[in-house]
Amino acid sequence: MKRVYLDYAATTPVHPDVLKAMLPYFTDSFGNPSSIYSYGQEAKGAIENARGRIAGLIGAREDEIVFTSGGTEADNWALLGVLHAQEKRGDHIITSAIEHHAVLETCEALQKRGYSVTHVPVDEHGLINPDDVRKAITGKTVLISIMYANNEIGTIEPIAEIGKIAKEAGIYFHTDAVQAVGHIPVNVDDLGIDLLSASAHKLYGPKGIGALYIRKGTKIATLIHGGGQERRRRSGTENVPSIVGFGKAAEIAVREMQAELARLTSLRDKLIHGLFNHIERIKLNGHPMRRLPNNVNINVEFVEGESMLINLDLEGICASTGSACSSSNLEASHVLIALGMHPVDAHGSLRFSLGKWTTEDDIQRVFDVLPKIIGKLRAMSPLVSKTTGRDKYK
Repeated sequence: MKRVYLDYAATTPVHPDVLKAMLPYFTDSFGNPSSIYSYGQEAKGAIENARGRIAGLIGAREDEIVFTSGGTEADNWALLGVLHAQEKRGDHIITSAIEHHAVLETCEALQKRGYSVTHVPVDEHGLINPDDVRKAITGKTVLISIMYANNEIGTIEPIAEIGKIAKEAGIYFHTDAVQAVGHIPVNVDDLGIDLLSASAHKLYGPKGIGALYIRKGTKIATLIHGGGQERRRRSGTENVPSIVGFGKAAEIAVREMQAELARLTSLRDKLIHGLFNHIERIKLNGHPMRRLPNNVNINVEFVEGESMLINLDLEGICASTGSACSSSNLEASHVLIALGMHPVDAHGSLRFSLGKWTTEDDIQRVFDVLPKIIGKLRAMSPLVSKTTGRDKYK
């Protein structure tokens, strides 16, 4: 059975050219970048080359890119670092209700330390109103952190407008752009961004490596101390192979972005239209137009997302659901709840995210399989009423 991978938003396979670029730095070019002899300087040169490629991907300067262990560390550092560096100026941060947990839980930790956090709302499509951000600003606000595009529903936020508001108020602006970088055009100067989080494994690079863009002049505290690597901003021996891989992935993204954006948008729209033609009583989550080119998130009435995922996996299709669950705890997606969705409905979400190796045959496979799965699950669902077609749980 051919397996169909439609969860590129969770992670992407490493591009063959990325792997090829990485391999020498595990063996022949294994030097420590801090060493002054040739092995070390070769590794250091490879790091700086990768740094330049990543900077070019987002319109930044090379010395504004600092490597991290991934997007989560970059988010944590942006928030904690700015708040710690600006303690005398203020203690207030503005974020949104639909951020990644890396931002939301960092904000929660800051609140426990006495900091103030405002979570601006979103509309039914997950879109932030820039005026809500402006109204939330106080004399103690030192940072605004709004994600570029939502990882669950794909909505692209009005980053340029928010960046302008932040600049006018003299407040630092951070964006978690993990889902956007490498997939859609991002330019930190055009958008007024002061700090940006990115992760390699979302754009066909290796896991465990990310970057934080820090605009020159931004005051941010160092959180990891030691040998003074990364211009004394983040200590620790650099992960050279992964950094090289990140740089190669950035190079490929610059070269292929426009063509891939158009191809994936076409496949995305075909999937959306086909789902609505094949399945009754479903709803598209996220903005119908302002969304990532590879994201399709739907709500299916009367069916739990986890049940759909298990049945899809049995048919060889990998997708994900917007509801977060574990064996001991089941919670509806905070993103879907923020959209105003009832918790029971929120458990019926299903996300397909497309990527470089997604084909029209993969999309057709979903059409062949998913309607049957949903029909079977609805026939067993306790949410369906024989008289009204639905239990009155709302």
